[in-house]
Amino acid sequence: MVKTRAAATPRPSAAGAVATATGKISFRSRKIVKSTSAKAKPLATTPVPSPLPPVLPALSSPGELAAALSHLHSADPLLSAVIASTSAPTFISSPSLPAFHSLAHSILHQQLAPSAAAAIYARFLALLPSAAAGTDAAVVNPASVLALSAADLRAIGVSARKAAYLQDLAGRFAAGELSDSAVAAMDEAALLAELTKVKGVGEWTVHMFMIFSLHRPDVLPSGDLGVRKGVQELYKLPALPKPEEMAALCERWRPYRSVGAWYMWRLMQSKGAAAKKAKGNAIAVE
Repeated sequence: MVKTRAAATPRPSAAGAVATATGKISFRSRKIVKSTSAKAKPLATTPVPSPLPPVLPALSSPGELAAALSHLHSADPLLSAVIASTSAPTFISSPSLPAFHSLAHSILHQQLAPSAAAAIYARFLALLPSAAAGTDAAVVNPASVLALSAADLRAIGVSARKAAYLQDLAGRFAAGELSDSAVAAMDEAALLAELTKVKGVGEWTVHMFMIFSLHRPDVLPSGDLGVRKGVQELYKLPALPKPEEMAALCERWRPYRSVGAWYMWRLMQSKGAAAKKAKGNAIAVE
């Protein structure tokens, strides 16, 4: 009977090798890493810009002023009393002056008494060519203003500074930076950003231009002293409200803050007239 030798059981060595009959087979332990499915990254999307706020109908549009008065009556009882005791504003429904002409008019009237400003403006128009032979309608456009020299403007009483303002305004319109149609289509933020680039045109001038030339319904000239005094009087405030306080106080007037501001001017005019009348009566009694 032939005896068979049992195969030797492999013995692990200290070095981590397995001993076999034929030799040593080395191995290294490996760490098992669990595979995870890669998370899909979200696709980058291009942000969609917010649409620009629409330009509201002009106050000279049919029915717009009536809508403004109705809103202000219901939104502010104190203002409602002022509206009831004051004649309603009028905004000319016929086409107003083009933007360039209106801004030139504003620059010429800056910091002047109404009578002095009217006289200088009349002389300014007389310097310009007529729209047609035999008419008094002057052509107020960038080209006609650029044709005037600083000496021409000084001769009619325009200061050197204002002459430079007019030339800068005309130059920007002539270069295409501004145009009548572009200005008419701009919202308040764009108007403030673009028009204040013109020398001599500040926030107050732009606000007046928007209210009285473009007839924009929702403009709050929060830096105007007359409007601030009117708000102080209306709400019986202990101090003149700061421009940033004006925004909060007049928020209820939206979207017709232009009309609310107009009534603040009238409120202060009526107060001044009443004080003048009272003073006259007191003198008469003495």
